[in-house]
Amino acid sequence: MASRTPSVAPSAQEQPPARAPRRRLSVDERREQLIAVALELFSDRAPEDVSIDDIAAAAGASRPLVYHYFPGKQALYEEALRRAGRELAGRFEEPADGPLSERLYRVMGRYLDFVQSHAAGFTALLRGGSVAASPDADAVIDQVRRAAQKQILWHLGLPDPGPTLRRTVRAWIANAEISSLDWLADKPVPVETLQLQLVQELVAALAVAATREPELAALLGEFFATEQPDGPTARLVRDLATTLAAPALTDALLRLATPPAP
Repeated sequence: MASRTPSVAPSAQEQPPARAPRRRLSVDERREQLIAVALELFSDRAPEDVSIDDIAAAAGASRPLVYHYFPGKQALYEEALRRAGRELAGRFEEPADGPLSERLYRVMGRYLDFVQSHAAGFTALLRGGSVAASPDADAVIDQVRRAAQKQILWHLGLPDPGPTLRRTVRAWIANAEISSLDWLADKPVPVETLQLQLVQELVAALAVAATREPELAALLGEFFATEQPDGPTARLVRDLATTLAAPALTDALLRLATPPAP
């Protein structure tokens, strides 16, 4: 009769590693997790296309647990929106070091990075077409706009900016939003092209505003003196000089630049 080979217990090295027990999330940690998961889902899909079940599944939680922390999807959407608003507003913060247009270029790089990574949510929020739209949602984007305006005016360094300058900055912020939405639709140019264009449009708008606000006009000389030959402002000046020097425009521009006879 053949002898049986005695079974040998696997060595400690051969045994599968024991799984560490899953740590139970605290109340605050679970709430933060649900907000983060919701924000990620709302960034990729319109709010009306995300359900509580989607959020629960992505968080590894149950539907009743989500309702334990939030009364419904609208409340969770608005909280995620406030989180996104704080993040977006923070992207306008930039140290006051270096040429103005280069600072603005870095700011717009971070802004457009946010736009790309939160495309669906950004579009739904600004277009106002979402069924999840609410006064609270409108208040969030208004806070972002005010934060952006405050940061831009701070970089300009005018302690008491006049109404023309404030209106110019507000209009540029609106232009940045509209341009971003249009760009997201089909991305006709590289994002770096849009980034440069938005900065140059603000520089040009400031030059126009300076013709109406003497304090800003006095500061423009300081701003231009610190600009570098390869910076956004210098590139704008060269492009304008080339365009305005075209033979077809020279005579017309000279006529317009000549004051009318008394």
